[in-house]
Amino acid sequence: MEPGAGKGTGDVGTPPSKEKTVVFSLFCDIGLWLPEIAAVVLSGSVTLFADVMKCGNEILATVFALIIILKMKRQANFTYDYGMGKFETFTRTATGAVMLVSIFIIFLTAFNRIFSPEAVRPAGAFIAVPLMIISAIIDTHLWQKNYRISKSDPSPIMEAQWRLRRAKAFADIAVLLSLVLSFALAGYSWSVYVDPGVSFIIIGFLLFAGFREISSSLPDLFDKTLEEELQIVILKELSAFFNEYHGFYGVRSRRSGSKIYIDIFLGFDPGLAMGTVQDTSDRLKTSLEGKIPGSIVSVVPTSERSAPSGRI
Repeated sequence: MEPGAGKGTGDVGTPPSKEKTVVFSLFCDIGLWLPEIAAVVLSGSVTLFADVMKCGNEILATVFALIIILKMKRQANFTYDYGMGKFETFTRTATGAVMLVSIFIIFLTAFNRIFSPEAVRPAGAFIAVPLMIISAIIDTHLWQKNYRISKSDPSPIMEAQWRLRRAKAFADIAVLLSLVLSFALAGYSWSVYVDPGVSFIIIGFLLFAGFREISSSLPDLFDKTLEEELQIVILKELSAFFNEYHGFYGVRSRRSGSKIYIDIFLGFDPGLAMGTVQDTSDRLKTSLEGKIPGSIVSVVPTSERSAPSGRI
């Protein structure tokens, strides 16, 4: 076993800012979500209803992210690395699936309102407008903060969080414009269609987010973790060491938290001393880990008969 291989999912050194940011995001979401539900009831706004559904999905995604971070923190001494990575990608897929269900519900509600239009009631709008302004400010701040954390300590969790906040900030602005336009254009008969019309923008945000969550998670669930540029890095390194091994039998990889675990299966001349094989393995490992940030590489000497089906 490689030194440190049993040290969790790679987020053992999870910066306190990552955990605190996710907790702060969750409290903000819940704190703004509850009065927005009241605003939906009072205003009858389809756009607000769509935003409430969207925020419910975002709270679910944030709860999953917090659970994963806390599990990584508690299990810092030992855990099954690949298992936590699989759990992480599964939760992202589940969140995406819930988003797609929400889209269907919102679409039916908006479609019905187009054929039975109603004006937005002022009572709920007076609550919703300041809420959207506050929400837009908070989400923009969290978008920028999560982006910085994601760049300094890359992980699927924080990448999903900053993208979620970016979409939420734009959605807040869309809801705010919908409410303002609904009342500013109240003198026109067609103004009743502004509210259901803008709700389709919210559907677009949810559709994009849901598709992204599912499409980015399924490859990990089926063991296709590495992006094409990282595959090219591995192939270039294998080419550089071409004369030092006799057979290449595949690569397996798993992304878990901020770490990428890479197993490379190589065949060596049976006549080589074990020390020579180990030296080649160590140099290939060191070279790859230097070129792929956050990677933990294992070079596995094997034969064609016992080699696994290779997969990058």
